[in-house]
Amino acid sequence: MTETAHSRFHKVMSGALPGDRLPIIEWAGWWDQTIRRWESEGLPAGLDTQEIRNYFSQDRHFQFWIGSMCPGPTPKRAGHGAPYIENEQDYTEILPFLYPATLPTDPQAIRQAALAQTDGSALVWITLEGFFWWPRVLLGIEPHLYAFYDQPELMHRINQHLADYLLRLIEQFSALCVPDFATFAEDMSYNHGPMISKELFDEFMAPYYRQVIPALTSRGIIPLIDSDGDIEPLIPWFEAVGLEGILPLERMAGVDVNRIRAHHPRWKMIGAFDKTVMHLGEARMRAEFERLLPVMRSGNFIPSVDHQTPPGVSLEQYRLYMQLLKEYTEHACRED
Repeated sequence: MTETAHSRFHKVMSGALPGDRLPIIEWAGWWDQTIRRWESEGLPAGLDTQEIRNYFSQDRHFQFWIGSMCPGPTPKRAGHGAPYIENEQDYTEILPFLYPATLPTDPQAIRQAALAQTDGSALVWITLEGFFWWPRVLLGIEPHLYAFYDQPELMHRINQHLADYLLRLIEQFSALCVPDFATFAEDMSYNHGPMISKELFDEFMAPYYRQVIPALTSRGIIPLIDSDGDIEPLIPWFEAVGLEGILPLERMAGVDVNRIRAHHPRWKMIGAFDKTVMHLGEARMRAEFERLLPVMRSGNFIPSVDHQTPPGVSLEQYRLYMQLLKEYTEHACRED
C-alpha cells in the first residue's frame, strides 16, 4: 500500500509506524518576520501558507481556527490581554457578539479541504478555544486569574456557554468534513508549570471537557491540547478528562519527551524539536534529532518545531533542518 499524508498520520497516532517515513509537518505557520527574511534570501515572494508548505515539500494540512465571537464588528478592548468584560452584567451585554449560531468559517473552504483529506493528500484539523483560554480572552489576563476566586459563578456560566457552543460547532463542521484531530487552545503553563492548581482545573475546566470530548472521540477525531510552557505536570489532568495528547512541547520550558514517553506510553505528541538550535548548524540539529529519535520510533509522536520557526533562522538553515527532518523521519521507520 502506498502511504499518504493521511495514512501516515493515522498510523503514527495509533501507535504504529508507516512503511516509509513519519509525517513531515510544521504544525504552526511561520512568523511574518521569518517569511520576510526568507523572501530576501530567495523564497518566492507572496506565497501563502500552503504554498510555503509545498515549497519545502511538507505534508499538506488544513487548520481551521474557529473562534467564539460572531463575524463582523466586535466589541473593543484596550489592547492584547486587556478585558472585554469585568463582571456578570458586562458578560450579559456582550452575549449578542458571542457564540455564533452558524459555523463562522467558509463552508467552501471546508469542503475543499475535505476533498484533499478524502484522497489522502492532506490532514484536516480544527482549533477550538479552551476552558482556560476563552474566559481569559473575555476577562483579561490578570483579572481572569482572580475570577477563579472572586467570580466563580461567572466562570462557570462562561464555560457552560462555551461547551454548548463547541458541541454545536463540532456537529456543524463534521457535517461538511470530519477532522482528523482537534486542538484546544489553552496556553495554561509558563516555564515553571501550570498557572492554576489541579483543584481549580477539576472545578472550572474538567466538567466542560467531559461534555465536549465525547463529541470528538465518537467521530474518530483525536482530541489534543495546545499549551506552551512546562506541561508535564498537567498530563494526568488532561488524561483524566479524555484528552489524548499535546503540542508543541517546548524544550526551553524543560519539557522532555523521552521522560513523557516513559510515564505516558500512549500519549500523543507533536512538536518537541528545540527551535533555539536551528541556527547553530548541522551538528547541533543532528544532536537534537538524535535526542528525539527514540520517541520517534515509539509511535504516537510526530517531530516538528516546538513553536514557530524564529526569524533568526535563515532560509539556508531551514532548508538544512528540512533535509535532516526528512532523513530522521525515514530513519525512525527502519529497523536498523
